[in-house]
Amino acid sequence: MNQYLNPNETVLILVDIQNDFCHEEGACSKMGRDVTGAQEIIPQVELLMENAREINIPIVFIQMTQDEHTISDAWTNRPRPAGYTDPLDICKKGSWGTEFYKVSPREEDIIVEKHRYSGFIGTDLDMILRNLNCKSIILTGVATNVCVESTARDGFMLDYHVTVVKDASAGYIPALHEATFANIQNNFGMALETTEIINYWSKLKSMV
Repeated sequence: MNQYLNPNETVLILVDIQNDFCHEEGACSKMGRDVTGAQEIIPQVELLMENAREINIPIVFIQMTQDEHTISDAWTNRPRPAGYTDPLDICKKGSWGTEFYKVSPREEDIIVEKHRYSGFIGTDLDMILRNLNCKSIILTGVATNVCVESTARDGFMLDYHVTVVKDASAGYIPALHEATFANIQNNFGMALETTEIINYWSKLKSMV
């Protein structure tokens, strides 16, 4: 487990914890998505952030934004829920919907802006992680089976040890949410609970 959770080589990543994905007045909720799961993960995310900071694990906030320069034909016409029309209805750059939901980066935290599902596509995330001497990434956020899993897969392909936090990730379709964890464990890395991660870090602290 140390190769996945070693504080000296690990970065905690928060994926798309933003108003449009989590808030009851955000775009996803207005399209009929049940966002209660996204809201319920916040205490676990905050607990992970608190414990990560205590042992100097860097924290990266992934922030989805869209504008007219990042919208392609394929992106516009991808499968979406009923009620979705304009791709700029979600996370339009500079809008309230792009703002973080109940989590706030500190000055020392890192914000990476993305325009596709994966936090690695078209961003500096890989460069940032390598400059932090990171070998392992711990992923939280929404949606489990879309942006979290896409980032996890790409992270694995780039040779990072990948952990997805089960009770700090949320999806809108329960079956797909749960399937992600099975898929990660079978092919890409680890799927753990918040307490498992924190308990492991606590044991390391007690040995110092």
